[in-house]
Formats: sequence, structure tokens, C-alpha cells
Amino acid sequence: MKRKCRIWLPKQLASADDLSQSLLFGWFVCHSSSCLDVVVAFNSDESSLSNAGSKLQDVLHKTNEKMPSTLRDKAAFTLLGRYDFNVNGNSSKITTDKGVCSKAGAYGGPCGYSSLCCGCHKVDGLLEDFREESVSRHWIHLVRDSSEHRVMEFHSSSRLHHIHWNGEIVSQCDVHVIVYDIPVFGSHHFSLSFWTSPLQTKAPLKKPKWVDDLHNRQPLNDMETVILSINCASAAKIAYKKISTQLETSSRNFSISYLISSLTWRLLATIIGSLSSLFYSLIQFFCLLSSFPIFSWIHIASRRILKNTWINFRVRSSQILYWPIFLEENDMMSICCVEHAEKAALKRHSTWSAMAVDLILGNLIGLGLLFNTETVCSWIFKFTKEFTNDILRSGCVWLMGVPAGFKLNTELAGVLGMVSLNVIQIWSTLWVFMASFIFYLIRAIAFLGITFGATVSAAFVIDVITFATLHIMALHWAITLVYSHQIQALAALWRLFRGRKLNPLRQRLDSYGYTVKQHVVGSLLFTPLLLLLPTTSVFYIFFTITSTTINSVCMLIEFSISVIHATPYAEIMIWLVRRERFPSGVWFEMEHCGDHILDSSSNNASEDRSSTDSKNLLREHNIPEKKSSSLMVSNLRSNFLSLGQILLPHYRTIFSGISASSLTTSARGVLSGERMPSKLGLDLPPPRPWMQMPLRQYWVLCRNSIISSAANDEFSS
Repeated sequence: MKRKCRIWLPKQLASADDLSQSLLFGWFVCHSSSCLDVVVAFNSDESSLSNAGSKLQDVLHKTNEKMPSTLRDKAAFTLLGRYDFNVNGNSSKITTDKGVCSKAGAYGGPCGYSSLCCGCHKVDGLLEDFREESVSRHWIHLVRDSSEHRVMEFHSSSRLHHIHWNGEIVSQCDVHVIVYDIPVFGSHHFSLSFWTSPLQTKAPLKKPKWVDDLHNRQPLNDMETVILSINCASAAKIAYKKISTQLETSSRNFSISYLISSLTWRLLATIIGSLSSLFYSLIQFFCLLSSFPIFSWIHIASRRILKNTWINFRVRSSQILYWPIFLEENDMMSICCVEHAEKAALKRHSTWSAMAVDLILGNLIGLGLLFNTETVCSWIFKFTKEFTNDILRSGCVWLMGVPAGFKLNTELAGVLGMVSLNVIQIWSTLWVFMASFIFYLIRAIAFLGITFGATVSAAFVIDVITFATLHIMALHWAITLVYSHQIQALAALWRLFRGRKLNPLRQRLDSYGYTVKQHVVGSLLFTPLLLLLPTTSVFYIFFTITSTTINSVCMLIEFSISVIHATPYAEIMIWLVRRERFPSGVWFEMEHCGDHILDSSSNNASEDRSSTDSKNLLREHNIPEKKSSSLMVSNLRSNFLSLGQILLPHYRTIFSGISASSLTTSARGVLSGERMPSKLGLDLPPPRPWMQMPLRQYWVLCRNSIISSAANDEFSS
């Protein structure tokens, strides 16, 4: 089988003009015996490592330990080979090293450069021992010729001189050179899939066995490992240089800029840690206060009455208290991969941006309520009066008469109307005594908005509306109970006339023989229930519409809360400024494609002589002459997510509890007398377990998280 090799070359290395002899570092990703990916991360000057061969193994091992575990399991960071620079391609000879291997042109015959065609070039110093060990596995040799521009040219005149593949020189191989921009944190990186792709749902039908075998089959080209290594190229270069040059932190302590930066970060960490510790102590004090028996009943009652407020307060408190944990979740292994570092950074930024937007909206709403408290109070009094008199009382009186020309049962309509009017009057009387607290209630909403954000104050508004309309909910529940029982009784009597009986175990109707007495009693009950149904239905429809309107207002506020929590404000701002940070798949931009690497149409005499010498070397070392080989040069490019693709997964999570079946069930429930749900069931950020630790330990946690985050940002940059 013809072998195939892909060389992933950094753009800085492929387009540089001032390169001399240097060493290449990166990863060999071997997919099979005939497929090999060579990911070049960076190059290093050979002279700086000529006498460091004994330490190179340790440097590579320590650098490899800093890479992600998923990359270490597939490929190891190592020395790839050499990169030489040939000025004029003269035919000067180099001492042949036949003990290592015979140099032949791996692609299209032996190399035409006589200075390198007689054998593997030795490396000075102790590094030669490491090179000989590498040759037994994999080793590549790139050559750059300033006089030749027709041989394997990409961004210059660089070409693959030869390759050792598991200790043997390959004579036939197709080469694909991919030039890529080194990923940089905060600038760009590469990714094969969507970042926030939803989890795949389990298929309802059982898949055939061949489908599972197809999914479990290892792909021929493991692009995920290659892209992961490309994303780790910048971190590998930084880690390698720091370890190889033994850059100690003590050498930076004498830098004034480093001292100022370090002191500034420590001072900022101390201030933020103190403020967070103060907030932490206040929350823990209130929690401790609620645990006493004197205040425990207040705590239990408030949690039942202000259910939505407590849920959103718990979410906001956990987000505020857990911010040092969020900051420390970004470990060094994730920083090494630019893709993982970007995802971790955007996750933190999304949490902080949601909190910031929530607090900004809360402060705007809170300050507006504080400066216009009297106006808001007068508007609430006016609206409450109009709603009670013009809608509730007038509606009940209208239903007690002849609504829309329907002739209702006067006695039943009078009973239902008087009960409704009495309940409304009792609640209105109680509301007059509670009206003096409206002023302080608005101040409480403003204080919650300024302190904890708009979501907590909006949740408090939902609880206040629910409590203020408790009498309407009670009337709706009572009339729903009457209407549903009446519908169920009519349905059961109708089945009696048809000779059917409901089987609840099998959820079906079975035939059943009823007696004459049962039919007579059923007829006597069916007639009044059917004639009283219009009267009950009118009151049920009226209170259902009123209750649904109130629930719709609460659902709209609940929807706004979920949107504030779920909207990725940081991702939107970053997408507007730099779309390159949101890649979605890769593609190749073709630059060159040829059937033969060497140009056989050359008439240059020196080239002919070089080609003849190379063929003789091939025969001498029993290496088959290559008949045809292909070269492809392309640039690695990325697709980018659109704004809708970024927002859709977040908003899809909000509506995960809403479906067409749930809406259909609610509509059927209204017709059959079931109460509509008062909540949409939207998802909120899950609250974390309540934090219990000493105050000093929490302060140290906040301080250390900021300092470590500053160090990680310095490493990633």
C-alpha cells in the first residue's frame, strides 16, 4: 500500500526567510502503517542544543507532562527532525555516515542536492545519540533551497528531503503539506465541531449491530488528535523554552515591571477577597439567624410564600459565593490547549457577564423605583381599584343576569355570584389594611434589585402578584372543582346509557350490562346536571380567563428571568469583536497540487548529473526507485459560528421543559376542568451546595484564586 504523509507546518516557519540549520519539535501522529501525520509546533536553533543531548530527554518529558492527557495518550511531544538551509545547491561533499542510513530522495528519487544525498547529516555534540534513536522510529528532514523554486514549493522553496518511517527510508509516499497559523489564546484556534452542541437523545428504536460497529470503528485519520496538537503548539513552545533555558522566577524578581504587576495583583486580590468575605459573613449570619427556633417559623413561612424569590436568591448567592471556585477550575492542563482555555474562559465570562447585566438592570430598576415610589404607589392603587370594581365585581353581577343573551339558571347563578362577590369584598377589606405597606414593599423591590440584581426583584414581584391575587385563585379553584366533577359525572352517565364501563387498568371502555334501576337513576341525574352545565361553564370560563391572564403576566416575568440567566452576553460581545474565537470545523484552501514532485523537464546539466548520482545511490543501497508521487500544498482555514448558532443552544435549554405535547395537554385540561399550570417550567442555573467554611479560609480562597488566575493568564499569553 502506498504510504501517505501529512506535514502540518506553522505559517511562521514556512514563510520565514532568515532560517539556518534548526531542529523541529512537535508530534508524530501515526494512524496506521501507511498513514502518518507530522505536526510541527516550532523550530529551535541547533547550535543552542548541540551539547544538550543528555538533557533533551528530560526537557521533552517535562514538556510532554504539561500537555493534556488526551493528547499524551495518542502522541508524545518529541524531536521531529531537522530543517536545513541550502544557499546555492552546490555539489560539495559531506562525510558519509553509512552506519545510520543511506540518504535517498524519499519522494521522487534521491535528493538532487549533493551536499545531503550521501547520507544522514550528523548533529554536533551529544544530540547525535538522541537523533540516532529517533531515526529508528520516525525522523524527517526539511530542506530550503534559495536557488530552487520548482521543487515542492510552498510559501517559499522548502521541501521534504527525506523521511525515516519506523526505521526505514520510504521510497514512495504522497505528501500533503498543510500550513496553519499557530493558535493563540484570545485570537483564534481550530475546532472540528460546535462548542455547545446539544447532547444526543437516545433513539427510541434499537439500532442494528452493524451501525454500532460502524460507530466503534477507528477512523483512518484521527483529525481530533491533530487539531488538539495544533491547539497546543503555542503552549508547547512556551513550556519548552522555559524548561530548556531553566527560566527561574527569581531572575524576574529584579524586574521593576514584574514587581509592580505582582504587587498590584496581590493588592487587588486582597481588596476583592475582603469584600467577598464581608458578603459571605452577612449571608452566613442570616442563615445562622434563621436556624434559631424563634425565627424558624418565619423562615419556613417565607420560603413557602416567597418560593420564587428564594430560588433565585439561592442561585444568585451561589454564583457570588462560588466565584473563586469558578476561577480555580481552569487548571494548567486546560490552559495548554487553546480550545479548552477558550471554552473555560467563555464559561467564566458568561457567568460574570450574566451577573453584571443582572446587577446593572437591577440598579436601573431599583433606582427608578426609589425616585418614583409615590407615583408607582398611586398607579398601583388606581389599577387595583379599577380591576376590582370594573372587572371582578361588574363581571360577577353581569354573570348573575343574562350574559350575552344566554338564559342561565337564576338560582345557581345567584349562589355562585354572591359567593364570588363576598370573597372579593372580604379580600378588598383586608387589602385596605395592607395598603400602608405598599410603600415599603416597593422599597424592598428596589433594594433587592440594587443588591442582588433584576432577577431576584422580578421573582419577588411574581410572589407579590401571586399573593395579591390569592382570592381570584381560590375562586378559580372552587369553580374548577365544581365544573370538573360535573363534566366527569356527565361522562360517566353517558357511558351508562351506551352500556359501557371505563376500565382504568387497561385504559379502555368495556361492555357492561346495567340494570333498569341504574338507568332510571342515571336519567334522573343526567338531566339536571346537563341543564346546569351552561351556568357552571360561564362562571368557569370567566375565572379561567382572569386566572390565565394573571398567570400569563407571571410567566412573562419568569421568561424574562430565564432569558437574563441564559443569554451569553460575553460571547455576543466577543463574537462582534473577533469571530475567529468561535470556530466550527476546518477546511483546506488548495495552493498547489502536482503529480510529480521532481520536475523531469529540466535541461540543466548539473541537475542531470545530480539525478544520475542519486539513482546510483538508490541501486547501491537496494532502495526501489520511485515511479510517481504526488504533492499537495494547502492552507488550514476555519469556519465560524453565526450569532444564531451561538444563542440557539442556550435558549434551547430554557424551553427544554416546553413541548407541543405539553401545550396540547394543557388545552385539553382546560376543557375537562383541570387547572392550568402557573409556571412555564423554564430551566434556571442549578444552585450549588451551600458553602460552609471558616471566614478566614474563604478569604484565603478568594485571594489565592485571583493570584493563580493572574499567573495562568500570564502563562497562556
